[in-house]
Amino acid sequence: MRVGSFVLAAQFPGQGQGEALHRAVRSAEVAEEAGLDAVWIAEHHFVPYGTCPSAVTLAALLLGRTRHIRVGTAVSVLPTAHPVALGEQAALLHLTSGGRFSLGVGRGGPWVDLEVFGSGLEAYEKGFPESLDLLLKWLREPRVEGTGERFAFREVSVVPRPQEALGGGGSGPEVVVACTSPSSVRLAAQRGLPMLLGMHVGDDEKAEMVALWNRHARASGHTPEEIATAPHVSAGVAQIADRRLEAAETLQKAMPGWLKQGLDAHVTVDGRRRAMRDPLAYTELLCGLHPVGTPQVCADRLAATSERTGITRFALLVEGSGDLAATEENVRRLGAEVLPQLG
Repeated sequence: MRVGSFVLAAQFPGQGQGEALHRAVRSAEVAEEAGLDAVWIAEHHFVPYGTCPSAVTLAALLLGRTRHIRVGTAVSVLPTAHPVALGEQAALLHLTSGGRFSLGVGRGGPWVDLEVFGSGLEAYEKGFPESLDLLLKWLREPRVEGTGERFAFREVSVVPRPQEALGGGGSGPEVVVACTSPSSVRLAAQRGLPMLLGMHVGDDEKAEMVALWNRHARASGHTPEEIATAPHVSAGVAQIADRRLEAAETLQKAMPGWLKQGLDAHVTVDGRRRAMRDPLAYTELLCGLHPVGTPQVCADRLAATSERTGITRFALLVEGSGDLAATEENVRRLGAEVLPQLG
């Protein structure tokens, strides 16, 4: 089982954006010290829910600050990025880090980002498959041309080629797809790409999504071994304390204020009505779904999720207290007191 941290760079009430980013960077450094497997970085624009606007840029910084831990994006939002530009960045990080970079991509939401970056609602509603396929071509082939509706260009050379890492003959960076619907599950499965499943859903729903992925992957001709070993990632929340109530109270005191100001700041590109979660109820839901409690409770919760879903990789939000010192302690306890119980 491989356990990593999920870094939002969340701006809690009363905090500055620089403070949130410093906590994000420091938590990643401590994650390596604590023996965690990976750091997964979220990307958001114009909202304090997450103050990192470029997951791939922060990943570059963290790869330079660390030596062993894997660093991934969770996720880079494809509708607001050019797939070739993102592919070039991913290849660069893959080569220069010795293969420690994972590229998580997602569709994002119908937010004002689409207006600001000029991609438009069409890129969100219909353009994700074209963007994903162009990105994959860039990471796998020596020369690429754009033949789609949105991206059309003459054939050009891929420089640098990610396959040249570690003396050549290797593969490019891992690509993971954030999946929140049956259509995105099917898209990932057809291409044989592992899923990143969100922290807002529980074990039963994640198990159903894995089963659906398996069916589509099988129908698309992927081998039983490829299907059985697909390295899906389950996102969640982790908060460790000597008593379960103490861990839950830490999150219940801090997270609702962050969730309220963060979620309320989202603006849709077309004025459509949006239903946002109740911050307190959502916090309580997360406490019930994920490893929140004593080290034993946390280890048991992760083991139960893995057994129910078949997923063995986790990206756990560790900054739910909103406090730097408490976040560092939480990461260290995750490494020292939970990981040894997972084998």
